[in-house]
Amino acid sequence: MVTMLADLVARAATTARRHAQRFPGVMAKDRLPWAVIEAYDADVRGHLERDPRIEDERDRVLIAAVKLAETPPDEEDEIDTARAGLVDAIDYLEQAVLRFGLANRQAVKLGLGEAGRRVGDVAPAAGAPH
Repeated sequence: MVTMLADLVARAATTARRHAQRFPGVMAKDRLPWAVIEAYDADVRGHLERDPRIEDERDRVLIAAVKLAETPPDEEDEIDTARAGLVDAIDYLEQAVLRFGLANRQAVKLGLGEAGRRVGDVAPAAGAPH
C-alpha cells in the first residue's frame, strides 16, 4: 500500500482524538497538549509547505488541549464541553490540511504527495483510519 500525506493526516487526527477521549486518565495535564499534537508534528507538519491558515488551526488545537487539561476533573459537564472543543479543533486542523496543505519537496521526494497538488486532492488509501 502506498502511504500518502492524506493517510498520515487521518492517522494523526485519529491519534489526537484518542488522546482527547482518554483524558483525564493516565496522562498528566501538562503533557496533554503535546501528546495531542505529537503525531501531527512528527508525521505531517514537516511535509507541508508553510501556510498560516494551517498553523492557526494547529494553535487552536493546542489552546483547546490546554483548556481541557486545565478544566477541574470534578466538573464533568465542563470536561465534556472542553473535550468536544478539542475534538472540533482537531477536526478543523485535519480539514485545513486537506483543503490548503501542499506537499513540500521532501514529501514529494518521499512519495507522500505530488508537487502542486493539495493534500486533499489525493484520497487516503483504502482502509486508512479516519
